Amino acid sequence: QLQASGGGLVQAGGSLRLSCAASGRIFIFSSYAMGWFRQAPGKEREFVVAITGNGRDTYYADFMTGRFTISRDNAKNTMYLQMNSLKPEDTAIYYCAARYGVSSIYRQPYEYDYWGQGTLVTVSS
Repeated sequence: QLQASGGGLVQAGGSLRLSCAASGRIFIFSSYAMGWFRQAPGKEREFVVAITGNGRDTYYADFMTGRFTISRDNAKNTMYLQMNSLKPEDTAIYYCAARYGVSSIYRQPYEYDYWGQGTLVTVSS
């Protein structure tokens, strides 16, 4: 199971840190590639960023422009998304996802096997 948390209401220009904690079935956390996706109202789910199981490689969507940073602590079975300089267009439900993959990056929703429940990020102007 994946549990996403850390969402909330923030003003434009502010920051949030999302967390995604894994438990249960994913018992070798470092063997699983992970990613963050987001879905705004009326829009399709879109890729945000992904990280390999070993944490050595990351891949960001173009719109990130250096504002977001993904990381993971395999000892704590947790992945993070630090979001800075937030914009109103970043408002969405943010989902974390996982699949087996030590050293690979996955960017499509269908490539992931496990999903968190989502955490809502609202950025006011």
